[in-house]
Amino acid sequence: MRHMVYIKKTKIITSVETLFSWHAANGAISRLTPPWAPLKMISRKGAGIQKGVKVTFRLTLFKIPMIWEAEHIEYQENKVFKDRQIRGPFSKWEHTHKFMADGKENSIMEDRVEFELPFGFLSRPFYGFVRKELERIFNYRHRVLKYDLEHHVNKIKKQRILISGASGTIGSALVPFLRTCGHEVVRLVRKEGMLLEDELFWDPYNGILDLENEGPFDAVINLNGVDISRGRWTQSQKKRIIDSRIIPTRLLVKKMADFDQKPTVFISASAIGFYGERENSVLTEANDMGDSFISKVCRQWEDASMDAQKSGIRTIQLRTGIVLTPAGGALKRMELPFKTGCGVKISHGRQYMSWISMDDVLSGILYILSHRKIQGPVNLTAPNPVTNKEFSKTLARVFSKKVFFTLPKFVALALWGELGKETLLASARVKPGKLLDNGFLFQHETLFSALKDMLGR
Repeated sequence: MRHMVYIKKTKIITSVETLFSWHAANGAISRLTPPWAPLKMISRKGAGIQKGVKVTFRLTLFKIPMIWEAEHIEYQENKVFKDRQIRGPFSKWEHTHKFMADGKENSIMEDRVEFELPFGFLSRPFYGFVRKELERIFNYRHRVLKYDLEHHVNKIKKQRILISGASGTIGSALVPFLRTCGHEVVRLVRKEGMLLEDELFWDPYNGILDLENEGPFDAVINLNGVDISRGRWTQSQKKRIIDSRIIPTRLLVKKMADFDQKPTVFISASAIGFYGERENSVLTEANDMGDSFISKVCRQWEDASMDAQKSGIRTIQLRTGIVLTPAGGALKRMELPFKTGCGVKISHGRQYMSWISMDDVLSGILYILSHRKIQGPVNLTAPNPVTNKEFSKTLARVFSKKVFFTLPKFVALALWGELGKETLLASARVKPGKLLDNGFLFQHETLFSALKDMLGR
């Protein structure tokens, strides 16, 4: 079968020079990779998008791991660059990125992919599937590219930002987002040995963090904390949950206080678990903490950040809701059962779930960085929380399925104990009061649109 061609065009309100240079930024590939794609860049030879640059990805197809290597074979500044597969799953793959000015302030982005599958005529039945997947991928890419360039890039002064927890679900998306918005990011890592240029070693449990020769930083973002949803909450696990949040936060605050030129802002993670079980009550940042284990963890977590405020640093406690991304967290675990028609409503389904899309998490953090009036606790949730019953029905509808099953309360408690009680059965109807009051505009105000975009449906 002859090769096939897929083309996607989008008009973007930005200059062609800005559009082209965005693609050359460190982090552009990761920013454009859909969160559901089984693809991860593992190495790069050369910088930017110049001719001769080689990029290697780890790819998983049908649970089979493989390597995909591409080389840039053409480059014309502000006009075009092209990459070609030199090793990977296709018999042929050539991707042409074309940039066209549409007046002084507008541009046309065109992606053109020529591809051919292996195994000759035996692969004919799969061309339709591949084309459909390309449509999903490039719809996502162009949506993200257009929104970022029209709303985020070059909108605020370039900042130098230190991030802890950069390898987590939020951190791994935040780093390329900030970089493609024009900011410099330094990542705190716990691996020893050869470090990358943007990495800085630390060991918070032994008080090791040398910032004397690394500063100054305009902002510090603290995203540390082990996943609370992994395994039952034994006493040892509870200690890990607390220590992984409190100890790194205290060390960061101490080191920031020692700076002669202190960061202007410190964003420290927390969670809506702060509020505990509140049934149908609408919750804003003014509400008090609950009395659950997670409420007490969040209280200690936020208290650990308070000394930064006393040092004159604008400090934010980021009370994050259920982050929607198939790259990790709750949605990643829910995707397969709901996709196969095996999704469940939990207990009576009346408990509220305060969600937020990953896109709005990233935009919200950037907005907080640039708006000096925002400080203290901030609810990072979408403005329209839903009940578990509505969430389950909506997620099933995204996959053209229905919800036929209910997970009884006693089963959730038997399987997960206190974890199940506080994460699956508790109700928190949280509103993002401070973000709304300060003019933040959400990309995803409704759950259905958020799920469709995050899952590429």
